Amino acid sequence: MESNPMIYEYLVIAGYFLLIIGIGFTFRGMASKSTSDYFRGGGRMLWWMVGSTAFMMQFSAWTFTGAAGKAFTDGFAVCLVFIANTFSYFCGWAYFAHRFRQSRVDTPTEAIKGRFGPQNELFFSWALIIFTLINAGIWLNALGVFASAVFSADIGLTIIITGFTVVFVSVLSGAWGVVASDFMQTLVVAVISVACAIVALVKVGGPVQLVTNFPSDFMMGPDMNYGLLLVGTFVFFLAKQLITIMNLHDSFRFLNAKDSANASKAALLAMCLMGVGSIIWFIPPWASAILYPDAASAYPELGSKAADAIYLVFTRNTMPTGTVGLMLAGLFAASMSSMDSALNKNTGIMIRSVYQPYLAKRGRQMDDKKLLKLSMLLSFISGILVIGMALYFRSLKELSLFDLMMSLSAMIQVPLLIPLILGIFIKKTPKWAPWVTVLLGLFLSWFMKEVFTPQVFANWIGIPEFTKREAADMSLILTLGAHVFITAGFFYATSFFYNESKDKNKIETDQFFKNLETPVIADHQQDEFDRQQRNKLGMMVICMSAGILLMALIPNPLWGRMIFIICSLIIFFIGLLLRRSAKNKIPSV
Repeated sequence: MESNPMIYEYLVIAGYFLLIIGIGFTFRGMASKSTSDYFRGGGRMLWWMVGSTAFMMQFSAWTFTGAAGKAFTDGFAVCLVFIANTFSYFCGWAYFAHRFRQSRVDTPTEAIKGRFGPQNELFFSWALIIFTLINAGIWLNALGVFASAVFSADIGLTIIITGFTVVFVSVLSGAWGVVASDFMQTLVVAVISVACAIVALVKVGGPVQLVTNFPSDFMMGPDMNYGLLLVGTFVFFLAKQLITIMNLHDSFRFLNAKDSANASKAALLAMCLMGVGSIIWFIPPWASAILYPDAASAYPELGSKAADAIYLVFTRNTMPTGTVGLMLAGLFAASMSSMDSALNKNTGIMIRSVYQPYLAKRGRQMDDKKLLKLSMLLSFISGILVIGMALYFRSLKELSLFDLMMSLSAMIQVPLLIPLILGIFIKKTPKWAPWVTVLLGLFLSWFMKEVFTPQVFANWIGIPEFTKREAADMSLILTLGAHVFITAGFFYATSFFYNESKDKNKIETDQFFKNLETPVIADHQQDEFDRQQRNKLGMMVICMSAGILLMALIPNPLWGRMIFIICSLIIFFIGLLLRRSAKNKIPSV
């Protein structure tokens, strides 16, 4: 009697969850000393930890679902988003990352307060908390789509179960556990991606065959008559991703670094990972378009999101038994990373920028230990709200995850963040400039969606009606173009209304810009933190390599067993290097 192959997938997933929970308990002690430790690891993390969390925050389960579905149908075009991410991290290495660390704050809204004053701090605190909850709901929904297909379970039930798992890890270990698990999850994602990409290329006969045998034009995809649209989309993607990654709100990625140099190195690591991944991640979906052209019909219950389960189709049909479990573990990894970071960041914003200045009893200094407990409670409440958001997005079956993510980002995220990136360069603006710019941007988003539509634009320039795909791309171009030129232009124009004599925040603003240019140098206590990071993570990585080695015992062809053995040896070597580097470090006396 043959055993059910799904049993092995369940065992792999269970083993992965035990590892992640182990990370939470391992780093719990380092996050329980103060709110600064809980929110950003006290600003004592090494570059390879910070770089992995910066990378994973921009990765998320959406890459393996919504973006993979887009690659399956449209070919190379999806890579434009991730190449733009790579460019953004290059800019982070060259200019932004070390300056964000030098802002010397625990939460991003504290930096907003230094630059724009307390009124804007409160405005952006609420706006960013609400947007982050919506965004995290999309990430969790993406995971629910994939996980429900694996287990043939209801998407809603899957969202609830996985959501509570993420909340548990986030509440337990704070920033140290979040970033440590991000590093582990980066290894999982790398192992899965490279293994699947190699097998996919072998199956289709190599990269040349992959391109030539793709069902439609590989570079342009189907339903695309105007190549100039792709060029325009890419140009504006560069601007959009730079705005949405390198701004004062998303500076929290680099606040964890132990010093300025480690913040820059972290951005460089994220750039390299994103650059390589931009191609590797999508080789299996491209190959599936050739090998399994009717793959999307395998999951009709997902509606128009059926193509978003393409990675599942590929791993089930092509990869050795156990890979589906490892794949799902990677998706849990990506979603946990995105949600953990979002919950942790929101909690820090709520405590430092809302509770302490406005809700705590006046004249009483709140004990930091009590604030820490309150932070854990708020993190739990935020998690419940994210689960609610994911359940709502589940009902939007007419939207693919890719279109949902891009629309939300272009219409809401970009106008919200434009003042938070331009404010780093434009130093003299009136206090009303940031929030008025955001309101103008939101109006423009509505105008471009409801009034100046792609079809109106097509009639205006005298060309035939756009296809559905062309209309979606043109909508993005028009919306992003309006924000880049009008919303950003308006923020710049407000500098002409700046009156220094009426600027009540001038001293704080001057100090903010002085901090940005003053390097942060780690103190003499840092060596011990470095040793703990290397030692703890090295041990967890070795444990993970042992688990992957055990997967070689799963009944598979020889080549399938060899994949797990090779992956295990690579991960073991990384863990060994971390452990040895910890022993070679002599703590300062």
